[in-house]
Amino acid sequence: MDRVILHCDCNNFFASVEEKLNPKLKGIPIAVGGDEENRHGIVLAKNELAKKYGIKTAETLWQARKKCPSLTVVPPHHSEYSHVSAQINKIYEEYTDLVEPFSIDESFLDVTGSQRLFGDGKTIADTLRKRIKEEIGITISVGVSFCKIFAKLGSDYKKPDATTVITRENFREILHPLSADNLMFVGKSSFETLKKMGIYTIGDIANSDIHMLEKSLGKSGTLLHNYACGIDDEKVRCLYDTQDAKSIGNSMTFSRNILSLADIRTGTSAIAEMVSERMRRHHVKGSTVQIGIKYDDFKYISRQKTLLNPTNVSKEIEDHAYDLIVSNMAKGKPIRLLSIQLSSLVDEDSATHQISLFGTEETNYEKREKLDKALDKIRNKHGKSAVSTGDIMTNDFGVRR
Repeated sequence: MDRVILHCDCNNFFASVEEKLNPKLKGIPIAVGGDEENRHGIVLAKNELAKKYGIKTAETLWQARKKCPSLTVVPPHHSEYSHVSAQINKIYEEYTDLVEPFSIDESFLDVTGSQRLFGDGKTIADTLRKRIKEEIGITISVGVSFCKIFAKLGSDYKKPDATTVITRENFREILHPLSADNLMFVGKSSFETLKKMGIYTIGDIANSDIHMLEKSLGKSGTLLHNYACGIDDEKVRCLYDTQDAKSIGNSMTFSRNILSLADIRTGTSAIAEMVSERMRRHHVKGSTVQIGIKYDDFKYISRQKTLLNPTNVSKEIEDHAYDLIVSNMAKGKPIRLLSIQLSSLVDEDSATHQISLFGTEETNYEKREKLDKALDKIRNKHGKSAVSTGDIMTNDFGVRR
């Protein structure tokens, strides 16, 4: 089965954030750049209205002003860009933990395993576009494909605020007519080399002799040929695939708001399973549990507690998280999202577990630990939905294993 990869690209990101900070900038051509008096300043970003005047990123401000005398230039606010970028990636994380930021305004997402819960790739892409527009106030364009290279080409294909689906059936029709320099890693120098070889489009690269490309461009010639043919198995890196990860967590937005303790328990159980499974995959345990609650009015709260013993056992994480949620949630207020995060991580082999006087607590912990590892083996062999509890299988608010 093909993977489903999304490339999400914020439209005119810096300029969009400036318009968000100062609504008076909407409806006029603006550029983000240096001091207006500085002829050596350059355009860092521009909005759609400035684009219509032919203003380009990286050109000097005085050149931009010649094209558009009414251009408004605003200084960059990098801390705000980072803040908004983090907010957007948090939304992506609600749909998959395979989120790989590519730059401050671009991210790859692997949603292959999220489709049963949130719909197919296009549905997820359209949902993300809608949510980010409504909750953050900027637009994104999304490419949906079976590999990272084509997903990125898809997000560039149509802007702003658009979804483009690139499949094995349509990629030649959509992408092969494009200029070769649209393909990732085709820079000015390599594009000039390709043109001298009579290669002008992505389709020309795909149809060229691979040995000829390698002779002229070295190893990158083979890479470009593979990319043009859709041969790209590079994975989207997990957010937590780093040695210095300080926490591991997961969140879930429900298909309907939940209110009852039974529904909260079901949601908590499913999220705790995902968190604990990932922790075991990374061979770590955590001693700080943090929960997050987002209500139907989008108000968000978080609470945490420190455990006596570090753990990666799903039932322990579930129980501690559930207690935190129930003791801190606003009674009678519908919940839209729950999150669970474990921090203060230690290597599982070095983690100690304090034994109670009578040993019963230790025995229960060991049984649960063995059960989780047994379930991991079954799910790794037969799929993640091979074993699940009844409440997770039968609920009506979108929680699935």
